[in-house]
Amino acid sequence: MSQSTQTQTEREVKPAARNTTGGLWGVSYRWAVVILIFVVYTIAAADRANIGVALPLIKKEFGISNTAAGGIVSLLFMAYAVAQLPAGFLYAKTGVRRVFPLAMLLTSLFTALQGMTSSVFTLKLARIGLGLSEGPLPIGCLTTVNNWFPPKEKGTATGIYLAASKCGPVIAPPLCVLILGFHGNWREIFLWFAIPGVLLSIIWYLAVTNKPSESKHVSAAELEYITTEKVAATKSVEKVRFQYELKWLDKLIRAKQVEPIDTSAKLFRSWNIIGNALGYLSMNGLIYVIISWIPTYLMTVKGFVSLKMGFLAASPFVGAVIGNIVGGWISDYILNKRRKPLIIVSGLCTTIMMYSLINAPDSAMLLGLLLFLAGFSFSLGFAGFSVYPMGVTTKEMYPVAYGITNLGAQIGSSLAPFVVGIILDAYNWDVVFKFLAACSIVSVLCIVSVDEPMNEIIATKSA
Repeated sequence: MSQSTQTQTEREVKPAARNTTGGLWGVSYRWAVVILIFVVYTIAAADRANIGVALPLIKKEFGISNTAAGGIVSLLFMAYAVAQLPAGFLYAKTGVRRVFPLAMLLTSLFTALQGMTSSVFTLKLARIGLGLSEGPLPIGCLTTVNNWFPPKEKGTATGIYLAASKCGPVIAPPLCVLILGFHGNWREIFLWFAIPGVLLSIIWYLAVTNKPSESKHVSAAELEYITTEKVAATKSVEKVRFQYELKWLDKLIRAKQVEPIDTSAKLFRSWNIIGNALGYLSMNGLIYVIISWIPTYLMTVKGFVSLKMGFLAASPFVGAVIGNIVGGWISDYILNKRRKPLIIVSGLCTTIMMYSLINAPDSAMLLGLLLFLAGFSFSLGFAGFSVYPMGVTTKEMYPVAYGITNLGAQIGSSLAPFVVGIILDAYNWDVVFKFLAACSIVSVLCIVSVDEPMNEIIATKSA
């Protein structure tokens, strides 16, 4: 064995006291890590979503227009977008363990500061601080997924992570309504929401290492499973054949072998990365309009108030939680790591659902069902945007690649709510839903234009 190979082997088996039979409590530890990711990002997403319930009260207190309110929402995502590339390079250089907990602590701080503001100006400053602090969190979550999971489980793990980004908007409206019921002041919403992130930052630092090889909770068998990236021996020949004989689909989605991108310069020149980022931009903008403006729509157009409004505002994200998990599983195990098909199907279905909302029923039950289906539609392929760069880059370059991808997403998140505010001041909600349908179509066109990487599919087949 050569010196370099021996060094690599020694690196992989550390720490020396590694468990040989199972992970923590006999469970595969990587799944405990992804559960922690789910909890952490649920809280982070709730910190972004709570503005939706507070927004009508903020508008009333400060006497601002829809356009100005949209600007307050968008400031967070502008700052969030600015943080993406620096965070990607920082993670690539230093790892996740130290940067991630610090970002969580700062996120809690600026969440609380929103509740201490006395003017629109200071509220805007707090929103900018929240965006800069929270910006590194998604890259840290997905870098952890990329490091801790083999290719055939990355879609499922990413689906769970993205389900958290929709679970936050599920729990935020009802919790906000309850807080308002007790305190009667929108500022209390932000003060209460700041608490969990402090506790979770400590737990993360103690529980999650940069790589599974550095964790004493990862068994030798689990580490080998993660690093060898082989198909489980129990998988039947029939199932493997079913997964790979999709030649008609591969032609349709332009599947091909691609050279993994291993430098940042190549990332910025790759249409696969840029096209995926633009597709994410369009779809993420749509989602954050739903998060930020649907409570206002339900109160001002449909006349729902109090808890009924809170539960209806949460219904698209109940559908989104299910859609993210189901979509990630289908992408991994039915489509065998093909990411484009579900993104395209999801985008087309979302277009139909946005047009359906133009003639949305007044019945709370029917409207809730329609919003649920809309959430399921836009999330079915949503994990694909985040997993896609894993298939076209090296692990070392993935944090930067996802920084570019999420930069696109957050530009969409910052622009779309602001544009909706302008539309509402000039037109009505029918035009808003047509605008969202157009965003979905643009996303589909961008994804159609990129390659589907066959590298992992071929490697798994040969294994």
